[in-house]
Amino acid sequence: MRRLTSGDDGMGIIRSTFQFSNPVRSDLHPIDVNCLVDTGAVHLCLPEHIAIQLDLKELERREVTVADGRRISVPYCGPIQIQFKNRRSFTGALIMGDEPLLGAIPMEDMDLVVVPSRHSVDVNPQSPNVPQSMAK
Repeated sequence: MRRLTSGDDGMGIIRSTFQFSNPVRSDLHPIDVNCLVDTGAVHLCLPEHIAIQLDLKELERREVTVADGRRISVPYCGPIQIQFKNRRSFTGALIMGDEPLLGAIPMEDMDLVVVPSRHSVDVNPQSPNVPQSMAK
């Protein structure tokens, strides 16, 4: 098992379901979202309709470079809680695109790995109970 971009080694597209919630709005139910997983991407990107469902607030605008090299200004919203199995992450999200994209920052924060043979995401088998991280 290793960390890979969804396009590396002919692996194909990886999608997985994550639970998203707004930690400051406990009255809102969490939602299950099927995300494109790409460790070659950096951030969590969400389409506007998901940000609306979670009542995410715009914290600032960010300039991002997209795949074709253009720079665009997009809302950066949060906070958002992401859950996958026994893992949790708190982050912000770039509001852009037409489908949810989970990038390297939340993947690393939850210590998740891409499993190419199963075309799936899972918790790091070297640390199944507690997420590992590097702080040096």
